[in-house]
Amino acid sequence: MKNNKPHFVLVHGAWHGGWVWKEVAEALRYQGYSVSCPTQTGLGERKHLLSSTITIDTFIEDVINHIIFNDLDNIILVGHSFAGSTISGVADRLKDRINRLIYFDAIILSNGQSPFDIAPDSVVKERIALAEQSIDKISIAAPQPEAFGVLDIRKSLLLEKQLTPHPISTFQSRLKLENEIGNGKPLCYIFCTDPVYKSLESSREIVRKMNWPIFELHAGHNAMYTNAKETLNLLMKICN
Repeated sequence: MKNNKPHFVLVHGAWHGGWVWKEVAEALRYQGYSVSCPTQTGLGERKHLLSSTITIDTFIEDVINHIIFNDLDNIILVGHSFAGSTISGVADRLKDRINRLIYFDAIILSNGQSPFDIAPDSVVKERIALAEQSIDKISIAAPQPEAFGVLDIRKSLLLEKQLTPHPISTFQSRLKLENEIGNGKPLCYIFCTDPVYKSLESSREIVRKMNWPIFELHAGHNAMYTNAKETLNLLMKICN
């Protein structure tokens, strides 16, 4: 019998890979959903592809190709952090395959904006300086795990081993949209509140002004990694 439940596509943020969704993905599968967690170019197990030519468009094409070549539809598209820009681009081009979008403590960009355009000046300067210090001058070293709200020692050590440098070119590139954010599909925003990831405050303010549904999760920025059960419960609440 065909599974009529939506397919979850879970997209990771900067410095991470599809691996960060492992526990949530396993829990969703246990609930009877199909799930996939693509890794974007230059990150995670694809870190060998790191280059100065990677843009937001590259990340969008990563996910579009993942969807097309796996013949996925009825998709709940979830984008964490930087991947808010990715899922906006995917919805702009593949509307008919998407059921809804969930922005998971994510960046919100309008057409023509880059992530650096809406980031605090101090964050932009810090990341540019980090790229200048890197061997290739094209990548930003990963922050410490506590920056993502990962305070448990065991999880912190594991996370530190798996984070990879992120191409600075993606922060400088601009999102291109032909339609409104979400392209008319149902959408919502998950705000991780403990601790708050402060560099996303401008995105949260945009969400408030647009009156999107907002769900709070009492966990840090990497809630899918630190609080998989609570993340699953909230996703079920949103989607049922």
